[in-house]
Amino acid sequence: MALVRAVVRAYQRRGADPGRVLQEARIAPEDLDTPGARITARQMEILSGAAMQELDDEALGWFSRRLPWGSYGMLCRASLTSPTLGVALKRWCRHHRLLTGDVLLSLAMEGGVATLSVEEHRHLGELRELCLVTMLRYVHGYACWAVDSRIPLLRVAFPFGAPPHASAYPHMFPGPVAFGEARAGFSFDAHYLALPLRRDERDLQAMLERALAFTVFHYRRDRLLVRRVRELLRRKAGEVRTAGDVARFLHVSVRTLHRQIREEGSSLQALKDEVRRQLAVELLSRGQRSVKQVAWDVGFRSEKSFARAFRGWTGSPPASQGPTRST
Repeated sequence: MALVRAVVRAYQRRGADPGRVLQEARIAPEDLDTPGARITARQMEILSGAAMQELDDEALGWFSRRLPWGSYGMLCRASLTSPTLGVALKRWCRHHRLLTGDVLLSLAMEGGVATLSVEEHRHLGELRELCLVTMLRYVHGYACWAVDSRIPLLRVAFPFGAPPHASAYPHMFPGPVAFGEARAGFSFDAHYLALPLRRDERDLQAMLERALAFTVFHYRRDRLLVRRVRELLRRKAGEVRTAGDVARFLHVSVRTLHRQIREEGSSLQALKDEVRRQLAVELLSRGQRSVKQVAWDVGFRSEKSFARAFRGWTGSPPASQGPTRST
């Protein structure tokens, strides 16, 4: 409801009455002051869209100038011909400067992590939270739509203290959220930047008819999930033993994990066997650790079960994989 109150303040700044849009979104005026009151994602979509059109300002009063209805659609269209998501996001950041200089968007990459940041050049006042939350959801929603994939967030940051309704943030951002940071932004695996865009003009027209849905609903399919599972299993082989462990590290449900891996023509057990076999062969070939130590390193609780699995993978016992010694 705090986000609804921010929309109402945008109306008050313009000397306008928000009654019609509240009614359209089926939000009772008396609920505005009810502690802990919540709305659905669909209600927020209806409210925001109606308010932006009625005020003819997609920024809802955040910035020193209005952003006429269709401004963010223009950013989507300007990035649509990009060969990859990385190029599209860089274009989005560059073109956003044409809309306003009050905030500066930038994309940076370091150590395999991509970070999109918002640098504030103007005091955003009481609408600051709504502005930063909505802008990050705009960019993340567009990015997911453009490559037709869920893009999990490694971290989401906001430059203000945790609000009373902080528990609502995980529903808006699929990843860990931190408050009191230097600036707003989100980070994700840089591999997603290499994904090609999978949309055309017809898709864009259809999306723009309900563009705000992408600021409140999350994609279910992750086109890089199998690769992320492989990397996790390799990096934390000794810690990740069950589907629940994998799901927790990747911030998805166990059901979603199994479903998406199945849609890619594989299974979690097959991926575990593949990664464990590769890692075990590498470790054994170095000859620096005993078979028992390697068994534990790749996620087995006993040397016997590891030996049995290894023989099933390779047809040979683990001891046969040691380094070749010259005579």
